[in-house]
Amino acid sequence: MQDEILSGFPPNFLWGSASAAYQVEGAWNIDGKSESVWDCFVRIEGKTFKNTNGEIAVDHYHRFKEDIKLMAEQGLKAYRFSIAWTRIFPNGRGDVNQSGIDFYMNLIDELRKNKIEPIVTLYHWDLPQILQDEYGGWESRKIIPDFVNYAKTLFEAFNGKVKYWISLNEQNIFTSFGWQQALHPPGKTNDKLFYQVNHIANLVNAATINIFHELNISGQIGPSFAYTPQYSYNSDPINVLAAENAEELTANFWLDVYLYGSYPHAAVSYLRKQGVMPKITKEDEILLKSAKPDFIGINYYQSSTNSYNPLGGVGRGNLNTTGKKGSVKESGVPGVYKKVVNPYTNRTNWDWEIDPIGLRIAIRRLTSRYRMPILITENGLGEYDKIENGKVHDYYRINYLSAHVTAIQEAISDGANVLGYCTWSYTDLLSWLNGYQKRYGFIYVDQDETQNGSQVRYKKDSYYWYKNLIEKHSELTNRKVKCE
Repeated sequence: MQDEILSGFPPNFLWGSASAAYQVEGAWNIDGKSESVWDCFVRIEGKTFKNTNGEIAVDHYHRFKEDIKLMAEQGLKAYRFSIAWTRIFPNGRGDVNQSGIDFYMNLIDELRKNKIEPIVTLYHWDLPQILQDEYGGWESRKIIPDFVNYAKTLFEAFNGKVKYWISLNEQNIFTSFGWQQALHPPGKTNDKLFYQVNHIANLVNAATINIFHELNISGQIGPSFAYTPQYSYNSDPINVLAAENAEELTANFWLDVYLYGSYPHAAVSYLRKQGVMPKITKEDEILLKSAKPDFIGINYYQSSTNSYNPLGGVGRGNLNTTGKKGSVKESGVPGVYKKVVNPYTNRTNWDWEIDPIGLRIAIRRLTSRYRMPILITENGLGEYDKIENGKVHDYYRINYLSAHVTAIQEAISDGANVLGYCTWSYTDLLSWLNGYQKRYGFIYVDQDETQNGSQVRYKKDSYYWYKNLIEKHSELTNRKVKCE
């Protein structure tokens, strides 16, 4: 659909940005915090780029007031961050660590004082290591009451101060990378265990949403999902079917459970034939059906293009964690689909496809399938940034973000209900496996890929671009905008 006039962004649209505790806070072992699985995983040689870690990260724990001041100057309307479970319950359960509550209370109050809406993520991958050691963490149903207890503690502590909550961040990523590809903790490759872990995570998500609503907490809650819309390489029906397979197994398999409370039929049939279907009880089915999120959180970075992959075809490939463009090879699931290069899109130096229209497609697909409000919880460009005389001319990031903002506005014009847009990320940060050389932020942090630097903050050109964008759209709220 092409429109001569685009709808304006809705009133109170959340122009925001995002981060995660392990990637920005540092202060990994102070004020009562215990070790997370990531604190331990990064000590394994070769797991991260140049063995970088989050022990200091970008020192947000000590610099959050400085960072929030920069947000306020920019006109940011929302800031999404995660709470570290290890700061609240160093033993995973039991006594609450008041220092942890106090830190996040101070952070939230500082945001609210500056008229910035806090969006809190309960879980952004930093499971307490003590629970991993005790019962295997996500591999055991024992995590369900422990997580619900953790979530309940936060709901009650911050009720009235936080309106938007994310239950689990990118469940599809932390489960598949942790139990299929060994790229994240606990570093295993076991398909059957992966599907069982993922099912337990679904139960945790459902139980958490239910306790939120049972407590009558003021606000809204939903999971955040890493959604990659799947395309067919061409109109050959065999490739179209491959794309449908990919959509079913990489998206519907999670989102249908979140919104409908059941797994899609084709995916269930496939898992049973492979002998990897998780154990699902009648009680599980009741729980999953009972949980109703208030919105869908979407982390969008790229689309994916698929072609036919025969039995005996290519399997899982490599992941580009070096920034050497073109180093990713074809990958897929034999007999299901194969991921191939899209000839119509460009790629980043980490081989992520740049596809702004894909975000419009993503919002349209999910709106049509689930009829739910959507919150864009992450979208951004990780690239090499160079600082010269205190300036970072990141025109490529401006181009990327601008095109994706246009795609959101087009989706709104198509009838979608989009609550807000959180860029990834606010400051530069530790990019998990990619270390500190892959930068995402509006704020350049003086720290090189070997973790040396002053931690001084510098505003990039994209900082000023987003500031102007927020101001412009605040003035244009509820107006129609002519397409240029």
